[in-house]
Amino acid sequence: MKVIQQTIPDVLILEPRVMTDDRGFFFESFNQAAFEACTGLQRRFVQDNHSRSAKGVLRGLHYQVQQPQGKLVRVCAGEIFDVAVDLRRASPTFGQWTGAVLSADNKRQLWIPEGFAHGFLAVSEWAEVLYKTTEYYAPQHERCIRWDDATLAIAWPWKDTPLLSAKDLKGVSLNNAETC
Repeated sequence: MKVIQQTIPDVLILEPRVMTDDRGFFFESFNQAAFEACTGLQRRFVQDNHSRSAKGVLRGLHYQVQQPQGKLVRVCAGEIFDVAVDLRRASPTFGQWTGAVLSADNKRQLWIPEGFAHGFLAVSEWAEVLYKTTEYYAPQHERCIRWDDATLAIAWPWKDTPLLSAKDLKGVSLNNAETC
């Protein structure tokens, strides 16, 4: 597994070793020992999530103020633009974001540490996203930052207004957000 550090050093792209032949491909999508060896992180994953989104759907920017979740995100169908926003007040990268294209074709995964908001935009006709979390979903602790927050100025690869859930339409600005 190859690890690529992002502009925010704690956010990592993980590229698996893919074996291909005329039958197709094989790769380990997760191996605890390899994850720990390559990243230097010891995390216990407690929940797997799977979502399907149509083109133009934007989910996020979500985070939990208690029981913060680390996330290991990958795409098994289609393509997304995945974003992580540092909400750790003591961090030198507080309020900064980094993004990566994840797709079924590139098989990359994005490690988003605890203390980050997470969101993604489906850029293919359909996208199926799988992600492991280090903490259980706790709706009472979930918060949402606006996808189009002017302070963050995320360069989403989409010119139209994305399709948002009712919850995401109520997102607040970074300046008004409860952070870690």
